[in-house]
Amino acid sequence: MDILSPVLAMLVLTLAMIIVLVGSRLPIIIKNFPNLQAGKHSDELRQNIPVGMRNITDNHNHLFEQPVLFYATAFYIHLSGHVDLIHVRCAWAYFGFRVVHSIVQATNNNVATRLIMFMGATLALAVMIVRETIVGLGG
Repeated sequence: MDILSPVLAMLVLTLAMIIVLVGSRLPIIIKNFPNLQAGKHSDELRQNIPVGMRNITDNHNHLFEQPVLFYATAFYIHLSGHVDLIHVRCAWAYFGFRVVHSIVQATNNNVATRLIMFMGATLALAVMIVRETIVGLGG
């Protein structure tokens, strides 16, 4: 069973969102190229960025928060040789919830939908961690 494929899928999702982020910013960067140094403090600029662009930035940042725990968990499970069908299904579920979360946040940013996706991803990740902890403790 392959738990690394959902890890690769998460990496592809993150790269895709980086491309969306850069693509959404490129016209502004080109337009303001002579004055880029004025943008060194993102907190000052954030209020002047259109909401849609802020949502993309927020999603990019979110992909470097909880998913880091997913990567560590999946690699730990893989390296310890404890990959099984439940872990793999949870890893794919985690990825699926994060894809929908990213799409929602980068488009209409419906917070209720994002919350459901976040909770689904968190539950899938929690199952992986708890199961691996039980196995690791000899249970």
